[in-house]
Amino acid sequence: MPNPTLSLAAARRIALAAQGFDRPRPAGRVDVRHLRRVLRQLGLVQIDFVNVLVPAHYLVPFSRLGPYDRAALDRLVYRQREFTEQWAHEASIVPVESWPLLRDRRRAHRVRPRGFERFLEQNADYVGWVLDQVRRRGPLTADDLPEPGAGPRRISDAWGWGLRVKRQVLEAHFGRGQLAVAERRPNFARAYDLAERVIPDEHRERRLEPAAERRGLLLAAARAHGIGSARDLADYYRMPIGEARRHLAELVESGHLERVAVEGWPSPAFLHPRARRPRRIRTAALLSPFDPLVWCRPRIERLFGFDYRIEIYVPADKRRWGYYVLPFLLGDRLVARVDLKADRRPGRLLVRAAWIEPGTEPGAVADALATELASLAGWLGLGEIRVGSRGDLAQRLREAVR
Repeated sequence: MPNPTLSLAAARRIALAAQGFDRPRPAGRVDVRHLRRVLRQLGLVQIDFVNVLVPAHYLVPFSRLGPYDRAALDRLVYRQREFTEQWAHEASIVPVESWPLLRDRRRAHRVRPRGFERFLEQNADYVGWVLDQVRRRGPLTADDLPEPGAGPRRISDAWGWGLRVKRQVLEAHFGRGQLAVAERRPNFARAYDLAERVIPDEHRERRLEPAAERRGLLLAAARAHGIGSARDLADYYRMPIGEARRHLAELVESGHLERVAVEGWPSPAFLHPRARRPRRIRTAALLSPFDPLVWCRPRIERLFGFDYRIEIYVPADKRRWGYYVLPFLLGDRLVARVDLKADRRPGRLLVRAAWIEPGTEPGAVADALATELASLAGWLGLGEIRVGSRGDLAQRLREAVR
């Protein structure tokens, strides 16, 4: 029997609902219950501290909830211990009950940068001493440790940046699950503690077969997507596509997922049985480049017809859109993109470029975008919005902001 077929518009609404964009923002004060709901609905939030605007993991809840107290998110993650940091998509905030699903991932963890395993092998005494220091002294950052007595103090990564060896030793213990992140210091540095002092025993000691871990991760990805291709779901937790396809077939066979077709998609899609199917999406949101809705670039091109690449590492003269470009979601379409920067000293939100997507009405988009920029600026404590001249939406946006 052929797979049921969904229209592209229906798939788009299902995907947006799964990401929390089908409900209005809270009318009153955003509290910890709202933040908890967002984090659990998404399953993971990628951590990124590029601070051109605001660290990306803070912007993800803002896109769904509007202004909130960022300290409340820190307390939820690092004090109440309902969530923790782990390598999931990339470095991510995940529910603490995801710890056992990532056990095989930690067991196979490849330390960074490439080739650093050799340093760990050659300096086993120092590596073990670092772990013992955490055991005896409690949560430590790299700054709390002395440099290794022998060998290099810094090691280059793939980008040529010099990484401190002592930090990478802590990171290796973290990636392998011996350490967990106890808190973030005011300078955003990770403070590491023994995993047994951070992760509750019920999750830390829970054991699953590797196949069950993979199926659990794919189900979590399917809940966060609502609907997605095999590659979409595999990408959420960085799973090899061959493994993902095998386990997705098992999940379909067991009734945990439904195989469907989506209009215009070249390959089958997988629908979560509890995915909501709203008839309309009413939202306006600026999206971080690291928002889980948009980080899988082929997916958003299929869903929204939106060609998006982050250009942070592209030389300035070769950038098409800008340095830190945020897509703008209006209703169920990505209708514009803006290159933003928080100019903190004079207290200004800079719109360095603004671009409209084909087939959208510039006036309505500019008005909605101006409202969202005002909300963002207020949340960041910036008293002025200044729109530059670059981009085919810039003039209309400047008028709307005025």
